[in-house]
Parts: sequence; structure tokens; C-alpha cells
Amino acid sequence: MADFDACLALDREPNTVRHIDGPWDNPRAHKAFIRARIRGPYPPGLGYWVIARKANPGEFLGWVCLIPENALGPRTEIGWRVVGRARGQGFAPEAAANLLSHGFQSVGLKSVIAEINRDNSPSRRVAEKIGMRLWQDGSAEDAQLLIYGARIDCAI
Repeated sequence: MADFDACLALDREPNTVRHIDGPWDNPRAHKAFIRARIRGPYPPGLGYWVIARKANPGEFLGWVCLIPENALGPRTEIGWRVVGRARGQGFAPEAAANLLSHGFQSVGLKSVIAEINRDNSPSRRVAEKIGMRLWQDGSAEDAQLLIYGARIDCAI
């Protein structure tokens, strides 16, 4: 919860959540959403982690998560958000690759997905950089939603 305000500010940056469904236009619901996501509960080894520079661990640059899909499951999803001033510098792929390895090696996951809007090319590039591949082009509920995936037998 120490990073709550930074997470809220990140979501409010221009274009940060434009490709992600959520309660972004309702301040009260948005805050409740962030609190619920930070707190979980999540199975052991899953949750949210802050992205920071090694040289300045107190500087919030964003977050990565490994949680049950839509916080419910049954699949496990990986996600990331990075503040505008840190985008394009490799923070999201580095953090997400480490978290993906953690999921396979420490948690014992067999597969991980990332749900990404087809118009969100930066997130699609992150998924591809960490070894994820397009598994499903659109879904029954949302044709714009692409499902990227990685399995333990083809992880980076």
C-alpha cells in the first residue's frame, strides 16, 4: 500500500490505461480497484511488484504483476505498467522477464497469459520480447483482446 498514490498517478498519466478496461473515470471505484489489486489475496508467489532502478530503489517507475486472470483465475496472467518518463527504456521487458521466470521456476506455473488490446503495440512488443507468443486472436467477449501466452516448455 506504500505505493498506492504512485499507482494511482501512473493510471492517470495520459494514454496509460486507454487500452485497458477499468473504472478509470470513477475516482472512488478506481481507488477501490487499486486497493483490491494491491492487497489480493493471491496464491503464494503471486502478486504485484514495483519496478525501480537498482541505483534508486525508492523511485517508482511502475509495476509488474503475476496474478490469477482478472484476479479470479483459473489461468495466471502477467501484466505491467511503466510511468511515461521510463517508457521505451527496457524496464517493462526486464521486470516482466524476471517475473515470468519466477512464475515458472519458483511458483511452478506451467503457463502464463497476457491479455493485450490489439492496438496496444508497446505491450505487444513487451510480451514478444519476453518470449510470449500470440495464442488467441480475439475472444468471444472482446474481439480487440489478444491473448499472448508462454508455457514452461518454451519459456525464455
